[in-house]
Amino acid sequence: MTRRWAIITGEYPTKSGGVADYTQLVARGLAAAGDTVTVFAPRYSGPTADDPGVTVVRLLDHFGPRGLIALDGQLARLRPDRILVQYVPHAYGYKALNLPFAAWVAARAPRIAPVWVMFHEVAFPFAWRYPHLILGAANAVMARLVAGGADRVLVSVPQWAERLRRLSPRARPGEWVPVPSNIPHVPRVPALKADGNFTIGHFGTYGAAVAPLLEPALARLLAPAGRVALLLGRGAGKFAGSFGDRHPALAHRVTAVGGLSGSGIAEHFHRCDMLLQPYIDGLSCRRGSAMAGLANGIPVVSNAGAATERMWAVEGAGCVALAPSASSDALAAEAEALIALPAGAREGVGQRGAELYHKRFSLENTLEVLRGRSAAG
Repeated sequence: MTRRWAIITGEYPTKSGGVADYTQLVARGLAAAGDTVTVFAPRYSGPTADDPGVTVVRLLDHFGPRGLIALDGQLARLRPDRILVQYVPHAYGYKALNLPFAAWVAARAPRIAPVWVMFHEVAFPFAWRYPHLILGAANAVMARLVAGGADRVLVSVPQWAERLRRLSPRARPGEWVPVPSNIPHVPRVPALKADGNFTIGHFGTYGAAVAPLLEPALARLLAPAGRVALLLGRGAGKFAGSFGDRHPALAHRVTAVGGLSGSGIAEHFHRCDMLLQPYIDGLSCRRGSAMAGLANGIPVVSNAGAATERMWAVEGAGCVALAPSASSDALAAEAEALIALPAGAREGVGQRGAELYHKRFSLENTLEVLRGRSAAG
C-alpha cells in the first residue's frame, strides 16, 4: 500500500548536516518504494535537490509564526497519511527555544494526520547556570510536548527512549531506529591498494574532542616504516598541517583529502587497510563516520565510552576493534593488535562489520520500520 508522507525537518539540502542528509535519504527511499513524499523545510540559498517523487516546500521563515501558519494550511490541503517530524531542538530556530513549534506538533498536527517523531536529539543537558538552565528547561518542555503528541516515537539511540520516558511518562515508548550512513557503499577496487604500504585512515571533522586523541595515536602508529595515513573529511588539511608541525619526521607520510562527495569518500575508504575512529564519549550508533566505514567493509578501530551501546559487546563483538577507553595509548594498542593479524583475519573484521551494518543500521531497515508499520495502518 502506498502512503502520502509529509516530512517536517529543520535541515534539508542544500543545508549541510547529518539530519539534512538523513532526511533526504529517507525521503528518497520512501519515494523509490512508491510513496508520495512532501518535505517541509526552511529556505536556504542554493538550488533544491531534485529527487524523483519528492516535493520540497520551503517555508517563509524558520518555523516562526508565518512559517507555522503556512505549514498548517498546506498540510490541511495535502491531507497526508503520516506526518514524520525529524526532531532536533536547535534545528527549528529561535536558538533552540521554539516552544510554539513544539506546541503546534503536540496540539495541532495530530488533527491533520497521525504524527510520528524521530528524535535525533532530545534536549540540551540541564545545568544550574545561565543560560544553560533556561535552555535545558525549555528543551525538556519541548520534548515533553512533542513526544506527548506523537502517535509513534522513534529514537536514534536507545538512551533517548529512557530519557523521553522520564520527561514525558505518558508518551508512547520510544522505538530504536538506528541512523544509516549517508556515505554510500562502493564496491572495493583491489587496484587502489597497490602501493604496498599499510594505510591508516580517518574520516571526520577533526574537532576539539577528537584531534587530541587522534594525533598521538596516529603518531605512534606511523612510527614503523611502511605505514601511511589518509585523512578524509572537512578539516583534514588543517589537521595534517598541525600534525606535520608537531611530527616533522612523519609529515611526508600523511595525505589529507577534503571536499569529496559521498561516493568519493567511499572510494577513498578502499585505499585504507583500517580506519582509526576515536570518540571521547565512545563509539555509538550515532557516529556516522564509523558507520560509513562499517558499511564499506573497512576494519574500524574505535573505543568504548559512556555513549557506547551494549550491542557492541554482544552483536558487535568481532565486528569492530574496540579499545576499552578513550585514550590514545589504548587506541594505538588496539590498532596494533589489528595490524598484527593476518591479512585475511583483519579483512574478516571488516566483513563482519559490514554484515552487522546491513543487518542493523542500513536504510533498508529504516524503511522497513516506516513502511511496514504504515502499511498496517
